[in-house]
Amino acid sequence: MLAKTKSYSLIGLDGFCVEIEVDVNNGLPSFEIVGLPDTAVKESKERVRSAIKNSGRKVFPQKITVNLAPAGIKKEGSLLDLGIAVGLLKVSGQLNFSVEDYIFIGELSLDGTLRHANGIMPLLISAFNDGYKKFIIPKVDEEEASYIEGIDVYPANTLEEVINHLSGLTSIEKIEKKDFKSQSLNNYTSDFKYVKGQQIAKRAVEIAVAGGHNVLLVGAPGTGKTMIAKCIPTIMPDMTFEEALECTKIHSIAGKLAEEGILTQRPFRSPHHTATTAAMTGGGKNATPGEISLAHNGVLFLDEMPEYTRSTLESLRQPLEDGVVSISRANASVTYPANFILCGSMNPCPCGNLGSKDKMCTCTPSQIVKYKARISGPLLDRIDIQVQVDSVKYSELVDETEGESSLKIRQRVNRARKIQLERFKEDGILTNSDMGQKQIEKYCKIDEVSENILKEAYTNLKLSARARSRILKVARTIADMDESKDIKVNHILEAISYRQN
Repeated sequence: MLAKTKSYSLIGLDGFCVEIEVDVNNGLPSFEIVGLPDTAVKESKERVRSAIKNSGRKVFPQKITVNLAPAGIKKEGSLLDLGIAVGLLKVSGQLNFSVEDYIFIGELSLDGTLRHANGIMPLLISAFNDGYKKFIIPKVDEEEASYIEGIDVYPANTLEEVINHLSGLTSIEKIEKKDFKSQSLNNYTSDFKYVKGQQIAKRAVEIAVAGGHNVLLVGAPGTGKTMIAKCIPTIMPDMTFEEALECTKIHSIAGKLAEEGILTQRPFRSPHHTATTAAMTGGGKNATPGEISLAHNGVLFLDEMPEYTRSTLESLRQPLEDGVVSISRANASVTYPANFILCGSMNPCPCGNLGSKDKMCTCTPSQIVKYKARISGPLLDRIDIQVQVDSVKYSELVDETEGESSLKIRQRVNRARKIQLERFKEDGILTNSDMGQKQIEKYCKIDEVSENILKEAYTNLKLSARARSRILKVARTIADMDESKDIKVNHILEAISYRQN
């Protein structure tokens, strides 16, 4: 006898349909799973056997063969447990109703309880794109599935509930769809109004967020670099539903999704400087997402950048340019999105006092050169805004006048982002930093005076062609913040000033 059910498995961010064929024959009792299963899938036979028994059903002592098609693609994880269990009940005559319309996703406990499964959202979206509309998933994952339109999802606590639902004895209520709402600013503890002084640095960060540009804060210890960076999430523009889905899919696969079931605020990732290259870019045996993909549509903050290993920092070059990272391992080759704002901070020298008005630098010239060389020229060239963070005067620290709040800054950022969304609606990009050469020539035209200024800066500062393009992108963002249709001389001058450190 033969029974078939369907489930889904993941490769990167994309799911693929797995047809589960369960065959039972007379012979020596055995339970074999074929079709390139990994260890977790092979072990499912023990979970399935116990779950069926503890759900009041039987696994008859026969020769059981489970085939996972297509046989040429490796299946990983425990998501196929529920589909295998339903197929076994079907082939043994303990379930006499049609199961062909359903996709079964979930890991089984020995007592028949359905456990949490990573990657529910990307699995459901992939299955929906393939034409499937009815799903049975673990109850604990219903929040994650409640934001997907056009599908019927039935969340079950146990295998027994699934059996009763398929048999028509009791029905599982479908998940009610929810509307997405971006998280309120009230949920943050940081605010730019608490940052004393540092007007230039705050202005630079605002421009960076408004246009999606990378930013580097350089200054002595204690000047507020980290504090400014940690305030960046409070001025990030509101997430669109499409951006939230993209981020949620990545975090779901990585098993880092919150109870809400969807990301309601832009990611802010701050890995320690001991993070490995694989932890940063993604990898491991199953090529899981790394920090730069978890920061997609958000911010990757690298505090004390020179303390990271050279290989880790260099691994950022390609994602910063392309917005994606490709990971190739023995078991998989996948591509994850990695379009993030890089925010870095560093001291000007090992002792941190180079250029300080109050303290003397004790470093030798060779030490300074060696320290700065930890961040390569090609990587620095990809950082659009490089700003000096000076020490704050005591009078500014004790001044009780409240600074400009993150709410006001965020309103300006949202206004600038709205201009960019309207401008690029036909180009398939979202921010000025994403512009290619075609868009730069179209949207970043400058007059003769500005061109001469840029030419002089290009020569005197020994800039690269990439640096020129990035200056134009930053100038375009500054113009958007001024609600100016054209890039003016003052916009070009300010953009150039952020490349002189």
